Amino acid sequence: MLEIVEVKSKSQLKKFVDFPNVFYKDVPQFIPGTYADDLEDWNPKKNPAHAFCEARCFLAVKDGEIVGRIGAILNHKANEKWNTNRMRFTAVDFIDDDEVSAALFKTVETWAKEKGCEEIHGPLGFTDMDREGLLVEGFDRQSLFFTYYNHPYYQEHLARLGYEKDVDWIENLLTVPKDDETYERLSKFAELSAKKYNLHLAEAKHQWQFLPLIPAFFRLINVCYGGLYATTELNEDQIKRYAGKFAPLINPKVSAFVMDENNEMVALGVGAPSIDKALKKSNGRLLPFGWIGLLYSLFVKNDTIDLLLIGVHPDYQRCGANAIVMKKLIDGCHKMGITHAETGPTLELNSKVLSQWRGMEKVQHKRRRCFKKSLS
Repeated sequence: MLEIVEVKSKSQLKKFVDFPNVFYKDVPQFIPGTYADDLEDWNPKKNPAHAFCEARCFLAVKDGEIVGRIGAILNHKANEKWNTNRMRFTAVDFIDDDEVSAALFKTVETWAKEKGCEEIHGPLGFTDMDREGLLVEGFDRQSLFFTYYNHPYYQEHLARLGYEKDVDWIENLLTVPKDDETYERLSKFAELSAKKYNLHLAEAKHQWQFLPLIPAFFRLINVCYGGLYATTELNEDQIKRYAGKFAPLINPKVSAFVMDENNEMVALGVGAPSIDKALKKSNGRLLPFGWIGLLYSLFVKNDTIDLLLIGVHPDYQRCGANAIVMKKLIDGCHKMGITHAETGPTLELNSKVLSQWRGMEKVQHKRRRCFKKSLS
Protein backbone atom coordinates (compact mmCIF):
# COMPACT_ATOMS: atom_id res chain seq x y z
CA MET A 1 0.00 0.00 0.00
CA LEU A 2 1.31 3.44 -0.99
CA GLU A 3 0.85 6.45 1.27
CA ILE A 4 1.97 10.08 0.85
CA VAL A 5 2.88 11.53 4.23
CA GLU A 6 3.42 15.23 4.84
CA VAL A 7 6.59 15.97 6.80
CA LYS A 8 5.64 17.47 10.14
CA SER A 9 8.19 16.33 12.71
CA LYS A 10 11.95 16.72 13.05
CA SER A 11 12.47 12.98 12.64
CA GLN A 12 10.44 13.00 9.42
CA LEU A 13 12.43 15.97 8.10
CA LYS A 14 15.70 14.15 8.80
CA LYS A 15 14.43 11.18 6.79
CA PHE A 16 13.32 13.53 3.99
CA VAL A 17 16.75 15.20 3.78
CA ASP A 18 18.65 11.93 4.15
CA PHE A 19 16.63 9.96 1.59
CA PRO A 20 18.94 10.61 -1.40
CA ASN A 21 21.97 9.65 0.71
CA VAL A 22 20.36 6.26 1.31
CA PHE A 23 18.82 5.95 -2.15
CA TYR A 24 22.08 6.64 -4.01
CA LYS A 25 24.52 5.08 -1.55
CA ASP A 26 25.80 2.65 -4.21
CA VAL A 27 25.93 5.25 -7.02
CA PRO A 28 29.51 6.59 -7.32
CA GLN A 29 28.41 9.68 -9.29
CA PHE A 30 26.14 10.91 -6.50
CA ILE A 31 27.59 13.59 -4.21
CA PRO A 32 25.58 14.57 -1.11
CA GLY A 33 25.03 18.15 -0.06
CA THR A 34 25.90 19.31 3.43
CA TYR A 35 23.32 17.62 5.63
CA ALA A 36 23.03 20.44 8.18
CA ASP A 37 22.46 23.09 5.49
CA ASP A 38 19.80 20.97 3.79
CA LEU A 39 17.96 20.64 7.10
CA GLU A 40 18.12 24.40 7.65
CA ASP A 41 16.52 25.09 4.27
CA TRP A 42 13.19 23.83 5.62
CA ASN A 43 13.44 25.67 8.95
CA PRO A 44 11.67 29.06 8.93
CA LYS A 45 13.85 30.15 11.85
CA LYS A 46 17.03 29.44 9.86
CA ASN A 47 16.04 30.23 6.27
CA PRO A 48 14.85 33.84 5.69
CA ALA A 49 13.23 32.85 2.38
CA HIS A 50 10.27 31.50 4.38
CA ALA A 51 9.27 35.13 4.92
CA PHE A 52 8.02 35.22 1.31
CA CYS A 53 7.64 31.50 0.58
CA GLU A 54 5.14 28.86 1.64
CA ALA A 55 6.70 25.41 1.69
CA ARG A 56 5.69 21.83 2.36
CA CYS A 57 7.46 18.51 1.86
CA PHE A 58 6.22 14.96 1.54
CA LEU A 59 7.43 11.36 1.78
CA ALA A 60 6.13 8.43 -0.23
CA VAL A 61 5.86 5.33 1.97
CA LYS A 62 5.10 1.90 0.51
CA ASP A 63 4.70 -1.13 2.74
CA GLY A 64 6.44 0.74 5.55
CA GLU A 65 9.47 1.77 3.45
CA ILE A 66 10.27 5.27 2.18
CA VAL A 67 10.31 5.07 -1.62
CA GLY A 68 10.25 8.75 -2.62
CA ARG A 69 10.13 12.37 -1.60
CA ILE A 70 9.13 15.75 -3.00
CA GLY A 71 9.05 19.35 -1.79
CA ALA A 72 6.75 22.18 -2.87
CA ILE A 73 7.51 25.90 -2.66
CA LEU A 74 5.14 28.77 -3.39
CA ASN A 75 7.53 31.68 -3.90
CA HIS A 76 5.36 34.80 -3.79
CA LYS A 77 8.34 37.09 -4.43
CA ALA A 78 9.26 35.26 -7.63
CA ASN A 79 5.68 35.20 -8.88
CA GLU A 80 5.37 38.93 -8.27
CA LYS A 81 8.67 39.70 -10.01
CA TRP A 82 8.01 37.54 -13.07
CA ASN A 83 4.24 38.11 -13.23
CA THR A 84 3.56 34.39 -12.94
CA ASN A 85 1.35 32.18 -10.79
CA ARG A 86 3.56 29.13 -10.35
CA MET A 87 4.29 26.53 -7.72
CA ARG A 88 7.81 25.10 -7.57
CA PHE A 89 8.58 21.46 -7.00
CA THR A 90 11.94 20.65 -5.44
CA ALA A 91 14.04 17.90 -3.85
CA VAL A 92 12.29 15.15 -5.80
CA ASP A 93 13.45 11.53 -5.75
CA PHE A 94 11.58 8.28 -6.30
CA ILE A 95 11.99 4.63 -7.18
CA ASP A 96 11.24 3.54 -10.75
CA ASP A 97 7.53 3.08 -10.07
CA ASP A 98 4.85 5.04 -11.93
CA GLU A 99 2.46 4.82 -8.98
CA VAL A 100 5.00 6.47 -6.69
CA SER A 101 5.97 9.34 -9.00
CA ALA A 102 2.36 10.01 -9.95
CA ALA A 103 1.29 10.17 -6.32
CA LEU A 104 4.11 12.53 -5.37
CA PHE A 105 3.43 15.00 -8.19
CA LYS A 106 -0.34 14.77 -7.73
CA THR A 107 0.14 15.84 -4.12
CA VAL A 108 2.06 18.96 -5.17
CA GLU A 109 -0.36 19.72 -8.00
CA THR A 110 -3.35 19.43 -5.64
CA TRP A 111 -1.83 21.91 -3.22
CA ALA A 112 -0.92 24.22 -6.10
CA LYS A 113 -4.53 24.22 -7.30
CA GLU A 114 -5.71 24.92 -3.76
CA LYS A 115 -3.43 27.97 -3.72
CA GLY A 116 -4.77 29.13 -7.08
CA CYS A 117 -1.60 28.40 -9.08
CA GLU A 118 -1.78 27.98 -12.83
CA GLU A 119 1.50 26.13 -13.40
CA ILE A 120 4.08 23.88 -11.77
CA HIS A 121 7.79 24.19 -12.55
CA GLY A 122 11.01 22.80 -11.18
CA PRO A 123 13.05 21.43 -9.70
CA LEU A 124 13.91 24.80 -8.16
CA GLY A 125 14.85 25.81 -4.64
CA PHE A 126 13.86 28.75 -2.49
CA THR A 127 16.33 30.95 -4.39
CA ASP A 128 18.78 30.76 -7.29
CA MET A 129 21.52 29.96 -4.77
CA ASP A 130 19.89 26.57 -4.11
CA ARG A 131 20.02 23.40 -6.21
CA GLU A 132 18.02 23.52 -9.42
CA GLY A 133 17.48 21.45 -12.53
CA LEU A 134 16.87 17.75 -13.13
CA LEU A 135 19.86 15.96 -14.62
CA VAL A 136 19.05 14.89 -18.21
CA GLU A 137 22.58 14.34 -19.58
CA GLY A 138 25.83 13.27 -17.91
CA PHE A 139 24.64 10.47 -15.64
CA ASP A 140 28.08 8.88 -15.83
CA ARG A 141 29.76 12.06 -14.54
CA GLN A 142 30.35 12.87 -10.90
CA SER A 143 27.86 15.36 -9.56
CA LEU A 144 28.71 18.42 -7.44
CA PHE A 145 27.68 19.04 -3.85
CA PHE A 146 25.57 22.02 -4.94
CA THR A 147 23.70 20.19 -7.73
CA TYR A 148 21.20 17.35 -7.88
CA TYR A 149 21.96 13.86 -9.09
CA ASN A 150 19.12 11.63 -10.31
CA HIS A 151 18.55 8.44 -12.27
CA PRO A 152 17.89 8.66 -16.05
CA TYR A 153 14.33 7.36 -15.66
CA TYR A 154 13.16 10.51 -13.84
CA GLN A 155 12.65 12.49 -17.06
CA GLU A 156 10.62 9.62 -18.54
CA HIS A 157 8.29 9.73 -15.55
CA LEU A 158 7.90 13.51 -15.83
CA ALA A 159 7.10 13.23 -19.53
CA ARG A 160 4.35 10.68 -18.82
CA LEU A 161 2.95 13.02 -16.17
CA GLY A 162 2.67 15.87 -18.68
CA TYR A 163 5.79 17.88 -17.84
CA GLU A 164 7.85 19.48 -20.60
CA LYS A 165 11.04 21.49 -20.92
CA ASP A 166 11.01 25.10 -19.78
CA VAL A 167 14.75 25.86 -19.70
CA ASP A 168 18.10 24.04 -19.51
CA TRP A 169 21.37 24.62 -17.69
CA ILE A 170 24.63 23.19 -19.02
CA GLU A 171 27.86 22.34 -17.20
CA ASN A 172 31.38 22.37 -18.59
CA LEU A 173 34.59 20.75 -17.44
CA LEU A 174 37.43 23.14 -18.28
CA THR A 175 41.11 22.41 -18.67
CA VAL A 176 43.08 25.21 -17.05
CA PRO A 177 45.15 27.00 -19.75
CA LYS A 178 48.91 26.90 -19.30
CA ASP A 179 51.40 29.50 -20.49
CA ASP A 180 50.09 29.32 -24.02
CA GLU A 181 48.65 31.69 -26.60
CA THR A 182 45.22 31.75 -24.92
CA TYR A 183 46.71 32.69 -21.56
CA GLU A 184 49.00 35.35 -23.07
CA ARG A 185 46.10 36.98 -24.93
CA LEU A 186 43.97 36.98 -21.78
CA SER A 187 46.80 38.49 -19.72
CA LYS A 188 47.30 41.37 -22.14
CA PHE A 189 43.57 42.08 -22.28
CA ALA A 190 43.33 42.06 -18.46
CA GLU A 191 46.28 44.46 -18.16
CA LEU A 192 44.83 46.89 -20.71
CA SER A 193 41.40 46.80 -19.09
CA ALA A 194 42.74 47.48 -15.61
CA LYS A 195 44.76 50.44 -16.85
CA LYS A 196 42.06 51.97 -19.06
CA TYR A 197 39.19 51.74 -16.57
CA ASN A 198 41.14 52.17 -13.30
CA LEU A 199 40.31 48.69 -12.05
CA HIS A 200 42.22 46.65 -9.51
CA LEU A 201 41.95 43.40 -7.60
CA ALA A 202 41.14 43.30 -3.91
CA GLU A 203 44.15 41.49 -2.50
CA ALA A 204 44.14 39.05 0.40
CA LYS A 205 46.64 36.50 1.60
CA HIS A 206 44.26 34.93 4.07
CA GLN A 207 40.64 33.87 3.77
CA TRP A 208 39.42 36.04 6.62
CA GLN A 209 40.64 39.20 4.85
CA PHE A 210 37.92 38.70 2.23
CA LEU A 211 35.11 38.49 4.80
CA PRO A 212 34.27 42.23 4.74
CA LEU A 213 33.71 41.94 0.98
CA ILE A 214 31.11 39.15 1.16
CA PRO A 215 28.01 41.39 1.57
CA ALA A 216 29.09 43.52 -1.42
CA PHE A 217 29.75 40.29 -3.30
CA PHE A 218 26.12 39.15 -2.91
CA ARG A 219 24.74 42.60 -3.67
CA LEU A 220 26.66 42.48 -6.95
CA ILE A 221 25.20 39.00 -7.57
CA ASN A 222 21.75 40.56 -7.22
CA VAL A 223 22.61 42.98 -10.02
CA CYS A 224 24.38 40.46 -12.28
CA TYR A 225 21.82 37.67 -11.95
CA GLY A 226 18.67 39.77 -11.68
CA GLY A 227 17.46 39.02 -15.20
CA LEU A 228 18.11 35.28 -15.16
CA TYR A 229 15.41 32.62 -15.05
CA ALA A 230 13.30 32.51 -11.85
CA THR A 231 15.73 34.60 -9.79
CA THR A 232 14.73 36.85 -6.90
CA GLU A 233 16.82 39.51 -5.21
CA LEU A 234 18.48 38.39 -1.99
CA ASN A 235 17.55 40.54 0.99
CA GLU A 236 19.98 41.41 3.77
CA ASP A 237 18.95 38.46 5.95
CA GLN A 238 19.48 36.07 3.05
CA ILE A 239 22.83 37.64 2.26
CA LYS A 240 23.93 37.00 5.84
CA ARG A 241 22.88 33.36 5.57
CA TYR A 242 24.56 32.67 2.25
CA ALA A 243 27.65 34.60 3.33
CA GLY A 244 28.00 32.15 6.21
CA LYS A 245 27.70 29.21 3.82
CA PHE A 246 30.10 30.54 1.16
CA ALA A 247 32.77 32.17 3.32
CA PRO A 248 34.42 28.91 4.49
CA LEU A 249 34.83 27.79 0.87
CA ILE A 250 36.61 30.88 -0.42
CA ASN A 251 40.26 30.43 -1.26
CA PRO A 252 42.08 33.74 -1.99
CA LYS A 253 44.23 32.08 -4.68
CA VAL A 254 41.23 31.10 -6.81
CA SER A 255 38.87 33.96 -6.00
CA ALA A 256 38.82 37.38 -7.62
CA PHE A 257 37.08 40.59 -6.60
CA VAL A 258 37.57 43.44 -9.08
CA MET A 259 37.18 46.95 -7.67
CA ASP A 260 36.82 50.32 -9.43
CA GLU A 261 38.66 53.53 -8.53
CA ASN A 262 36.12 54.16 -5.74
CA ASN A 263 36.75 50.68 -4.33
CA GLU A 264 33.30 49.49 -5.39
CA MET A 265 33.07 45.87 -6.54
CA VAL A 266 32.32 45.56 -10.27
CA ALA A 267 33.23 41.94 -11.04
CA LEU A 268 33.80 38.71 -9.15
CA GLY A 269 34.76 35.10 -9.56
CA VAL A 270 34.75 32.62 -6.71
CA GLY A 271 36.37 29.24 -7.05
CA ALA A 272 36.89 26.62 -4.39
CA PRO A 273 38.90 23.41 -4.41
CA SER A 274 36.42 20.59 -4.87
CA ILE A 275 35.07 19.15 -1.61
CA ASP A 276 32.92 16.57 -3.39
CA LYS A 277 35.03 13.53 -2.53
CA ALA A 278 35.19 14.57 1.12
CA LEU A 279 31.41 14.96 1.32
CA LYS A 280 30.94 11.62 -0.42
CA LYS A 281 33.10 9.93 2.20
CA SER A 282 31.30 11.58 5.15
CA ASN A 283 27.81 11.23 3.61
CA GLY A 284 27.38 15.00 3.83
CA ARG A 285 28.03 15.15 7.57
CA LEU A 286 30.70 17.51 8.84
CA LEU A 287 30.45 16.21 12.41
CA PRO A 288 32.06 14.55 14.15
CA PHE A 289 34.96 13.96 11.72
CA GLY A 290 33.73 14.98 8.27
CA TRP A 291 35.35 18.40 8.58
CA ILE A 292 38.80 16.79 8.53
CA GLY A 293 38.39 15.54 4.97
CA LEU A 294 36.80 18.82 3.94
CA LEU A 295 39.76 20.85 5.20
CA TYR A 296 42.14 18.47 3.46
CA SER A 297 40.30 19.07 0.17
CA LEU A 298 40.21 22.84 0.63
CA PHE A 299 43.75 23.49 1.75
CA VAL A 300 46.01 20.48 1.22
CA LYS A 301 45.60 18.49 -1.99
CA ASN A 302 43.31 18.84 -4.99
CA ASP A 303 43.46 19.00 -8.79
CA THR A 304 40.01 20.48 -9.50
CA ILE A 305 38.15 23.61 -8.48
CA ASP A 306 34.43 24.31 -8.55
CA LEU A 307 33.56 27.69 -10.03
CA LEU A 308 30.85 28.63 -7.58
CA LEU A 309 29.91 32.07 -8.90
CA ILE A 310 31.10 34.49 -11.55
CA GLY A 311 29.61 37.82 -12.53
CA VAL A 312 30.34 41.25 -13.98
CA HIS A 313 28.33 44.42 -13.37
CA PRO A 314 26.35 45.34 -16.53
CA ASP A 315 28.24 48.64 -16.79
CA TYR A 316 31.55 46.77 -17.06
CA GLN A 317 30.61 43.79 -19.22
CA ARG A 318 32.26 45.27 -22.30
CA CYS A 319 35.27 46.65 -20.46
CA GLY A 320 37.34 43.52 -20.00
CA ALA A 321 36.67 43.17 -16.27
CA ASN A 322 35.96 39.50 -16.90
CA ALA A 323 39.51 39.07 -18.22
CA ILE A 324 40.89 40.36 -14.91
CA VAL A 325 38.79 37.77 -13.08
CA MET A 326 39.82 34.91 -15.35
CA LYS A 327 43.52 35.73 -15.22
CA LYS A 328 43.45 35.77 -11.42
CA LEU A 329 41.69 32.42 -11.27
CA ILE A 330 44.06 30.83 -13.79
CA ASP A 331 47.13 32.18 -11.98
CA GLY A 332 45.80 30.74 -8.74
CA CYS A 333 45.22 27.37 -10.37
CA HIS A 334 48.81 27.33 -11.61
CA LYS A 335 50.11 28.06 -8.10
CA MET A 336 47.98 25.32 -6.54
CA GLY A 337 48.56 22.68 -9.20
CA ILE A 338 44.92 22.77 -10.28
CA THR A 339 44.39 21.31 -13.75
CA HIS A 340 40.60 21.38 -14.17
CA ALA A 341 37.59 23.49 -13.25
CA GLU A 342 33.88 22.61 -13.04
CA THR A 343 31.67 25.50 -14.12
CA GLY A 344 28.49 24.42 -12.37
CA PRO A 345 25.08 24.97 -14.03
CA THR A 346 24.86 27.86 -16.51
CA LEU A 347 21.70 28.77 -18.37
CA GLU A 348 22.06 27.58 -21.97
CA LEU A 349 21.07 31.04 -23.26
CA ASN A 350 23.41 32.94 -20.91
CA SER A 351 25.89 33.82 -23.65
CA LYS A 352 27.68 36.38 -21.46
CA VAL A 353 28.91 33.74 -19.04
CA LEU A 354 29.37 30.99 -21.62
CA SER A 355 31.60 33.30 -23.65
CA GLN A 356 34.05 33.34 -20.72
CA TRP A 357 35.24 29.91 -21.79
CA ARG A 358 35.83 30.82 -25.44
CA GLY A 359 39.22 29.59 -26.58
CA MET A 360 39.61 27.25 -23.61
CA GLU A 361 39.70 23.47 -23.84
CA LYS A 362 36.34 22.30 -22.46
CA VAL A 363 33.83 19.46 -22.44
CA GLN A 364 30.11 20.14 -22.06
CA HIS A 365 29.48 17.06 -19.95
CA LYS A 366 26.23 17.62 -18.07
CA ARG A 367 22.82 19.14 -18.74
CA ARG A 368 19.97 19.73 -16.35
CA ARG A 369 16.43 20.87 -16.99
CA CYS A 370 13.62 22.84 -15.41
CA PHE A 371 10.27 21.29 -16.35
CA LYS A 372 6.84 22.91 -16.40
CA LYS A 373 3.23 21.80 -16.50
CA SER A 374 0.03 23.78 -16.95
CA LEU A 375 -2.68 23.07 -14.38
CA SER A 376 -5.53 24.40 -16.53
